[in-house]
Amino acid sequence: MLPLIPMIVLYSLLIVIIILALAIRILREYERGVIFTLGRFTGVKGPGLIILIPFIQQMVRVDLRTIVLDVPTQDVISHDNVSVHVNAVVYFRVLDPEKAIIQVENFDDATSQLAQTTLRSVLGGHELDEMLAERERLNTDIQQILDKQTDAWGIKISNVEIKHIDLDESMVRAIAKQAEAERERRAKVINAKGELEASSNLLEAAEMLAKNPLGIQLRYLQTMSDIAGDRTNTVVFPFPTELSSFLNGMKKEEE
Repeated sequence: MLPLIPMIVLYSLLIVIIILALAIRILREYERGVIFTLGRFTGVKGPGLIILIPFIQQMVRVDLRTIVLDVPTQDVISHDNVSVHVNAVVYFRVLDPEKAIIQVENFDDATSQLAQTTLRSVLGGHELDEMLAERERLNTDIQQILDKQTDAWGIKISNVEIKHIDLDESMVRAIAKQAEAERERRAKVINAKGELEASSNLLEAAEMLAKNPLGIQLRYLQTMSDIAGDRTNTVVFPFPTELSSFLNGMKKEEE
């Protein structure tokens, strides 16, 4: 009988250790424990040391830190029927551990699926130019929609960022051609405006010179001076009609 006593003591210690292991929980500062007693919700505890009743109470850990959720690449057809590949990242955190555990089966998967469908829905209502040029506004729209829908789960969507918008090679070439055509159009418009301004200035200058004949002679002399300074070109000087009349008169007198 004596050898049985140490065995009983050993088994008793082992049972006590198992019970303590099942009863004691330690939660970190950023963790909370949702407690269920016989299947019924009885409160949220933590952080620190938590004592549970073994086999009667269960605890589900919830992380309150901000979670970074990578939204897989989605095939989106824009409002102007352009197919693009878009991926994004969502930042969210649990504000109400009770709702996050009770109201939804797996809040991580639920938030991920909701983010994918919302991303396709929001971007599908905009044209490609808006996706590329107004990304900040689209981020805000997606964030507000997600935050409103996840509020019932005790989750706060703090930020949404669209990371990449990828286009097919054919569409990239088409956009490049469109951009080149737009640049050529702008260049032609600028050139036309310059020609219009130049013609207006020339017309104004001609009207001013017409009012003062001496101004034409001064302009003529200035032009000759500018041309004479360039020795690399052949210069043809115009022959004034007044000088031609004078020479003809001289010839008649000699005859």
